[in-house]
Amino acid sequence: MSTQNPERTAVAASAAEDATSDGSLYRAIWRWHFYAGLLVLPFMVWLALTGGVYLFKDEINGLLYSDYRTVAPSDQATRPPSEIVASAEDALGARAIAYIPPMAPDRSAQVRVETAEGERRVVYVDPYSGSVLGDLEDGKFAGSSLMLLMRKLHSLAYFGETPSRIIEAVGGFALVLVVTGLYLWWPRGRSGGVVTLRGKPGRRLFWRDLHAVSGAFAGVLIFFLAISGLPWSGFWGNNVNEYANQAGWGYPSGYWENIPVSTVPMKEAMTETSWSLENRPMPASTPSGAETIGLDQVVAIFTEKGIAPGYVIDFPGDETGVFTASVYPDEIAGERIIHLDQYSGEVLFDAGFADLGAVGQAIEWGISVHMGQEFGLANQLLMLATCLAIIVMSVAAAVMWWKRRPQGRLGVPPYPENKRVYVALWSIAIVVGLLFPITGLAIATMVALDLLLIRWVPPLRRAFA
Repeated sequence: MSTQNPERTAVAASAAEDATSDGSLYRAIWRWHFYAGLLVLPFMVWLALTGGVYLFKDEINGLLYSDYRTVAPSDQATRPPSEIVASAEDALGARAIAYIPPMAPDRSAQVRVETAEGERRVVYVDPYSGSVLGDLEDGKFAGSSLMLLMRKLHSLAYFGETPSRIIEAVGGFALVLVVTGLYLWWPRGRSGGVVTLRGKPGRRLFWRDLHAVSGAFAGVLIFFLAISGLPWSGFWGNNVNEYANQAGWGYPSGYWENIPVSTVPMKEAMTETSWSLENRPMPASTPSGAETIGLDQVVAIFTEKGIAPGYVIDFPGDETGVFTASVYPDEIAGERIIHLDQYSGEVLFDAGFADLGAVGQAIEWGISVHMGQEFGLANQLLMLATCLAIIVMSVAAAVMWWKRRPQGRLGVPPYPENKRVYVALWSIAIVVGLLFPITGLAIATMVALDLLLIRWVPPLRRAFA
């Protein structure tokens, strides 16, 4: 009785694939998939590792900073917000710029302050006694400087604008990898390596199947993570944001027709703002000679409006600034922003998720799910599983390549014999370039290097064969 070697079977199946009418297309897509993976897999692992940690930012912040964030619940009334803010200012000799009321009976109040040296910190205050519990470096929307660092590392914004553009290109390449990977995985009459793993861990076939099968199961979620992460990108995200607002797909233009506005975008004046509003101008107060209404009255207005707990109140930055309350709860439907005239207390802007157009809602919802917020722990675990799948796929791809490459060569898949397939591939590249310009530029560079250098320069051709 003879046994069939799965490695030989796979090789035979590959040869048969090349012999079919679509073999040239398969080779071309395999080559593109290889190049794209070679370029972005290290970044994909980086995104998965940092993103997987950031999914649990609230839990990590709660664990590390519980002494600052939690207090013993009490039956006594909480101190007035103005008194809490005054305690924070006195403790650091600083100026308050934002206030976060306690979101639960066992939570402290938070006051964002700016010191004379320009440093921004968060002061935690017991809302019942008014005593200061401590202060930390301002972590803005991330809740702590540690999680803010993690978020900046995730986007590479920590290293400047150019590296963050790399992440934008990686997001577009991830979409290409998912689509081309699913094409390469498609069974085409095969039974092994589709949903099961063949071979042993020490063999190349096992790693090929591990890469393909994990990608097939997680591909849709990886595609979702990539497309929902792109709105944060500097070039693509800003341009889509601007176009969506101009087309009325974000907040309708009517929200801005009858109120005075400044030239300062919301993302620069607020602790955190929604994607749809980050580039919109801040409303402006109208100086009337009256005194600014007090914080106690401001909090009373926001409470009367029924804004969800956990909101941040950003203070006016100058005489035309406004008091702004903004909240972004785990369920995005509760998102809301309210701007008040600092002198009259008049509501200048009050809108939330329900007021957005279809595109704005889709993007805001996608961002919420991307961050693991929308469906609680289940959402976090699903996104974490996707991050782990990305790491497994990337490691499997690296091992598979290392085992299959010829000694001393890169082992790029061969050029397709039918050159007409490049018409279809260039059409795809043009479409990708139009939708995601930075990714399109990276693809054009990759193809140019392949055609002009790797194919025609003998030493490179030998190394890449």
